Amino acid sequence: MIGSLLLAVPYLILPHVSGMNFYLLALCVSSAVADMLYWTSYHAYFAALGDAEHRGQQVSAREALATSISILGPVLGGWALVTLGATTAFGIAAVIQVASALPLIAGPQVKVAQRAEGAVQAARMGFMLMMADGWLCAGWVWLWQIILFTNLSLSFTAFGGAIALAAIVSAVAGLVLGRFVDQGHGRRAAVVAIGVMTVAILFRASASTPLMSLLANAMGALVGCLYTPPQGRAIYNMAQASPCTLRFHMVTEGGYDLGASLGCLASAGLILLGLPLSATLLLALIGAFAALVLMRRYYANEA
Repeated sequence: MIGSLLLAVPYLILPHVSGMNFYLLALCVSSAVADMLYWTSYHAYFAALGDAEHRGQQVSAREALATSISILGPVLGGWALVTLGATTAFGIAAVIQVASALPLIAGPQVKVAQRAEGAVQAARMGFMLMMADGWLCAGWVWLWQIILFTNLSLSFTAFGGAIALAAIVSAVAGLVLGRFVDQGHGRRAAVVAIGVMTVAILFRASASTPLMSLLANAMGALVGCLYTPPQGRAIYNMAQASPCTLRFHMVTEGGYDLGASLGCLASAGLILLGLPLSATLLLALIGAFAALVLMRRYYANEA
């Protein structure tokens, strides 16, 4: 719950960021602390309460619910930024973030053991998989958002509409794919997901017009539906089988952060050398291939 509340702080700082100033430093520090507390406990909680045999369906249902709820968010957010200003728009987002912690009050409590021998060793595969995922997200998520916003002529409303369109595609397709993974087709699902993701990365790297960018972004939502069930099932089931789900995700979140940091640094280095943003996006292919190898290894062992 503390992580959920702390995630509201960056929204209050964002309107004051204007270049390399003190508020940017405060934003980076507050976001890092909030993310560390929130995502580690969030994933541990989800892993502890879920069912191993139905994990793919549960992950798909969660993603479908989240994207369904978020369809209006990007559109309303873009409208609020343009009409109400940054302070009001991000202030509303902070209030919503605080309210998101309320359901946790009535949720079941998951106890954390004071000692859990072998918890770190049990997270080695998860660490590598999340490190690959972090490297992938550096280009697939964050760098792409910069490219998309630029290709849409720096329009908040157009950017919000593009994200909402992607959410619709994701919500509709995601409900079907989790069951496929739970039926024992994890390795095939991983191959299909990374294959489609490879095509989508190449398409995003070549997108040069607003229409191409919208199509590439919507295709990315479909990729998320294919990728999240096999990746999520592997991570959460490994966590549930480990001596401690919280310690497991403390290790794997560190892997994600390390991979994402290295991916961002590599992208920044290529940009300094004069390469365009679209070319650096191709670095995401390295993370995608590593994730494919690790997921296939996990599902081979599971079988």
